[in-house]
Amino acid sequence: MSAGYLVLEDSTVFRGHSVAADGIAFGEAVFTTGMTGYQETVTDPSYAGQLVCFTAAMVGNYGVADERGESAAPHAKAALMRSLGGEEWADYLSENGLVGLEGIDTRTLVLRLREDGAMRAAAVADEAELSVDDALEQVRAQPEMEGQALVAQVSTPKRYVFAAEGAPHVAVVDYGAKRSIMRRLAGAGAAVTVLPHTASADELTTFDGVVLSNGPGDPEPLRDEVEVVRGALGRVPILGICLGHQLLGLATDHRTYKLPFGHRGANHPVLERATGRVLVTSQNHGFAVEPSERAEATHVSLYDGTVEGFDFPELRARSVQFHPEAGPGPHDAWPILEGFVEELRR
Repeated sequence: MSAGYLVLEDSTVFRGHSVAADGIAFGEAVFTTGMTGYQETVTDPSYAGQLVCFTAAMVGNYGVADERGESAAPHAKAALMRSLGGEEWADYLSENGLVGLEGIDTRTLVLRLREDGAMRAAAVADEAELSVDDALEQVRAQPEMEGQALVAQVSTPKRYVFAAEGAPHVAVVDYGAKRSIMRRLAGAGAAVTVLPHTASADELTTFDGVVLSNGPGDPEPLRDEVEVVRGALGRVPILGICLGHQLLGLATDHRTYKLPFGHRGANHPVLERATGRVLVTSQNHGFAVEPSERAEATHVSLYDGTVEGFDFPELRARSVQFHPEAGPGPHDAWPILEGFVEELRR
């Protein structure tokens, strides 16, 4: 078990020891407040390019299972933990090439990220392999997350059928889609086809409805994807989720920006403006739609006022920033996906 460390771009060092794969992981250091769902977290494509700090005191205590994966393989680059809860989790990280550091002072790390924002960083499994000074130099040469278009790295290269039987027929545009989205659509009775991020507006309109999925990176550089969404508006019912929500916002002349440290976890309160109801939601995003008082902004974050939902009845389009599939997370928003499928049947 080698002595490892995490170094942030501001030169702060957090020491621990390696419990997983050898090597060095460069990326953006972020944190998630979810108490469970560690396997779902690292396999969520929205975590591509990130080093994930878990705020839960122990991680890995209930093992791993194939059905919990949100994609075929992990997309996060490292797992940063206070305490390792089980060897099965350590083995999973190692087998999938993730650096895993135990013994990290996660409380202090989270406070630093909250105060100064998510940062470029390096997780080093063995200090003998790379000194702190050399790692810091390489960290500062890495690109910032702002401006990075990462969707092409995680999207399916070609369309495939997830569920052949059912009605209506729903297309999921894969910007980094979680399997839970497709599972819940199929569970609601829909036939589901997954399309690559390069799908055209004309292709989208051949389906009964379209779900714009979650995904990693900055939405602003995704100009081609925004134009496709704009070209499909009013021609086919659309539901956007997470990055899909942000793309719908950009397609309707709203603006997005990078949050200081993001919303990641399973306890984020969202106000539904029309009813005054507060939903406890699962979230994972580092970019957001700017606060707006426009009528189409149906949901807002009770943390920072960012837009958490849109509804454009005249365009047959709506979206949510949070994750209604809740994989993992609370079930307050479960009816959204099932409701979308039911509306398409009418």
